[in-house]
Amino acid sequence: MNQEKTPATTSAATPVVGLVGLGAMGAGMAQSLRRAGHAPHVFDVRREAAEAFARDGGTACATLAELGAQCDIVVSVVVNAAQTESVLFGDGTSPGCAASMKPGSLFVMCSTVDPNWSVALEARLEKLGILYLDAPISGGAAKAASGQMTMMTAGTPAAYERAGAVLDAMAAKVYRLGDKAGAGSKVKIINQLLAGVHIAVAAEAMALGLREGVDPAALYEVITHSAGNSWMFENRMAHVLAGDYTPLSAVDIFVKDLGLVLDVARASKFPLPLSSTAHQMFMQASTAGYAREDDSAVIKIFPGIEVPAPKGNAS
Repeated sequence: MNQEKTPATTSAATPVVGLVGLGAMGAGMAQSLRRAGHAPHVFDVRREAAEAFARDGGTACATLAELGAQCDIVVSVVVNAAQTESVLFGDGTSPGCAASMKPGSLFVMCSTVDPNWSVALEARLEKLGILYLDAPISGGAAKAASGQMTMMTAGTPAAYERAGAVLDAMAAKVYRLGDKAGAGSKVKIINQLLAGVHIAVAAEAMALGLREGVDPAALYEVITHSAGNSWMFENRMAHVLAGDYTPLSAVDIFVKDLGLVLDVARASKFPLPLSSTAHQMFMQASTAGYAREDDSAVIKIFPGIEVPAPKGNAS
């Protein structure tokens, strides 16, 4: 029933695209849009980030209202539902973009959120005459920058028609999962269940190896060429070996995302024992002071191990 993207329809006029949130994923998505021939309008709470992007093409908007007024499509790449609310409806000190968006324009929501919240947002925007795509993303910063990430989308036929080829400009795979909001966010929640559990168990395996005195580089080499490997082990344990906890995806992201996973399951009384344990591991790492470190820092909760020092550090 679900399918990959089908060829997008294109209109005679290229839509004006705006993107909000130039973080690890959003910056790459904006670059992909520019590479595809768009001149995106961008907004970030860090004004300097928007201006730096615009120096190579595009427009840095000073306010969300300015961006909304100038764009046919607004792509929101912020952390959570609360930030998305601020993007659309303001934060009490300045208006969001919804008030200035033209009727028939499109809002593309790329955050990981409660699917029920996404369903409700579609209804709220419909009352304002704004089309909506539930479109969470996956793939990491490198794939976002190369236009190779995955989008899990759901929305009305009118929303897809308005999007045209813009989604394809940002992602290698655009999955169309339903004709109304919610389905995209449900699939993303399940993806985050797997991602969080895989990171937690990868950290547990590497921690056991360290505890048992196994050379970590040798362990990494063997596992990444054996049946026990996973994409998360290969990717995240490379960070551990390098001693580099620069937050491409922070510990607190999985405190949030696995919390959403458990909330969704709790509503239908569905047991998720592995997700619950992984969530507790990330919670422990967060409260231990690693909240803003890379999510691979969950390995630091294990006692009696010494993680590899940063490369070039003699200590």
